Amino acid sequence: MSPRAAPRPPTGARRLLALLALAAGPVLVLGVLFVLPVSGMVAEGFVADGRFAPGAVLEVLARPRVHRVAWFTVWTAGVATLLAVVLGLPAAYALHRLALPGRAAVRAALLVPFVLPTVVVGVAFRQLLGEGGPLGFLGLDGTPFAIVLGLVFFNVAVVVRTVGVAWESLDPRPGQAAAALGASPWQVLRTVTLPALRPAIVGASTIVFLFCATAFGIVLTLGGVRHATVETEIYLLTTTVFDLQAAAALSVLQIVVVVGLLALAARLRATPDPTAQRTVAPARAVRRGDAPVVVATLLVLAAMLVPILTLVAGSLSVGEGWGLDNYRALSTAGDDQALVVPVTTALMTSLRTAVDATWMALLVGGLVSLIVTRRSHSVAERRVRSTLDGFFMLPLGVSAVTLGFGFLITLDRPPLDLRDSPLLVPMAQALVALPLVVRTLTPVLGGIDDRQRQAAASLGASPWRTLLTVDLPVVWKPMLAASGFAFAASLGEFGATSFLARDDAPTLPVVIFRLIGHPGEMNYGMALAASVVLAAATAVVMLAVERLRVPGVGALG
Repeated sequence: MSPRAAPRPPTGARRLLALLALAAGPVLVLGVLFVLPVSGMVAEGFVADGRFAPGAVLEVLARPRVHRVAWFTVWTAGVATLLAVVLGLPAAYALHRLALPGRAAVRAALLVPFVLPTVVVGVAFRQLLGEGGPLGFLGLDGTPFAIVLGLVFFNVAVVVRTVGVAWESLDPRPGQAAAALGASPWQVLRTVTLPALRPAIVGASTIVFLFCATAFGIVLTLGGVRHATVETEIYLLTTTVFDLQAAAALSVLQIVVVVGLLALAARLRATPDPTAQRTVAPARAVRRGDAPVVVATLLVLAAMLVPILTLVAGSLSVGEGWGLDNYRALSTAGDDQALVVPVTTALMTSLRTAVDATWMALLVGGLVSLIVTRRSHSVAERRVRSTLDGFFMLPLGVSAVTLGFGFLITLDRPPLDLRDSPLLVPMAQALVALPLVVRTLTPVLGGIDDRQRQAAASLGASPWRTLLTVDLPVVWKPMLAASGFAFAASLGEFGATSFLARDDAPTLPVVIFRLIGHPGEMNYGMALAASVVLAAATAVVMLAVERLRVPGVGALG
């Protein structure tokens, strides 16, 4: 008599095991490339002379310069956030509620500053506000106000896109009813519209404040050593002062603050939103009363274009005339051999690195999105998915500078000695781009009716066949958009790359920063020309993404 076959695990257990097996790969990747570096960085701050010494962190945080840096970070981020919201709200209304001619092109133009490499934004504002620049007479170059202007320029698009998407979904009938009862347009805005938009506005403000507080390239380029934020202070302590313990202590402080902000943003996004289930309302014709909003939107657009046009003009300025000399010099090492490799070589390195970072971010981000959006059939499965969702979003809580610092001090010895690996920089950039991929794919995958998958399975389709026939037709455009976001983010990434790029294989943002740090008219002209090339490459990618018109893409709140 044959032995009795072991009973098959129940369906719920099999689903849970399959979920854990699918999550094993992304969990391992984040464990090695995120948890390990961040843990090593935290340990660096709490360990002194081989012993656990939490007092070392408190000693660093008690330094007067740290207090000044922290206060500078808070007030510049706060002022920049306020200005970004004030400027972004009128544009959000005009571009998402009014049938303006060419509004799709204006939307795309306002998105470009947000995806420009931060070092390019810094160079553009130096050219705009510096001596001899169009606004040089204001004397703002090297001041905190220049940093605030750069942060506003970079983040207005977040407010326009996030609040605009919510505004576009508002039901117009409550406002129409209030107007019919005698309410003025201002009263309708104050009592009906703004309360409905509050979750989107506060959520966008939180994200903008986070981006401003962790800005790196803009602050380093415009502020240097004199005006440092927590982010740039970590960089300066590591690369200039070589005080790794102080840098680690500041990284710990930054992680705590950033995670708190992200938790607040998540709570605000969870606030019941009456617009969540509504379809997009059709844009209405422009009326006479909309003139101030349209004018304000045009002024915002002009303010976004001026630094870019100034950058382009500066790159073409040669002596007393115009020419392409700065662009021709990109194949050289600059004045006094400022560069180890020419800009053209650095551009090719950036492109190769961005391609590697993109497929890494897409592979891991695609798996993560599949894992967190599949329907849970039990309480245990739901809890596992919720835990995994929180774990996969951890990279949002750590800045690129902190991540690069963690890579620097942990992935430098066997069995994970990656210092000479050509994949070290792409791996760091992939982690920076990972949240963009997940934010793009998750809403689309989560919106697929699970009954379609069940119907395919009932007809005998395997899980792989179901994925190809049900999910892929819906998600292929968002996958292209996610690839574009990841590629653009990687192409301009500067925070982590500034720690990790080798001298003989720098990326283009690193080379631009080196050029502006070396005296010489030719070097500065090359920095302007290289910035234009990098900005153009990034803008082309993002305009292609915008043409895909994927719902929710770019709604960063």
